[in-house]
Amino acid sequence: MLVHRRGLEELEQWTADAQAGGLPELRGFATGLRKGWDAVTAGLTLRWNSGPVEGHVNRITMLKRQMFGRAKLDLLRERVLLAS
Repeated sequence: MLVHRRGLEELEQWTADAQAGGLPELRGFATGLRKGWDAVTAGLTLRWNSGPVEGHVNRITMLKRQMFGRAKLDLLRERVLLAS
C-alpha cells in the first residue's frame, strides 16, 4: 500500500522500523531497499517506468521457449518480428 500511494516518507519510516525490528527477513529486505535507495526513490517519484520494455522481453522469452530445439535463429527472428 505504501508503494501504491507513492508515500516515500512512510516507506522511509517503515524501512527504519523494519531494520530495527526483530524479524530477520524484514530486516534483510529493508537493508536491501536501503542499498538501492536512489532507485527506490526514482521509482516512486518519476513518471517513467520500464513496463513496456518488460512486456516485450517477456513476449520474446516466451517465443524462445516455444521454439527451443525446433528451428534455428532465422525462424525465431521471423516469429519475433511477426508477433509484434
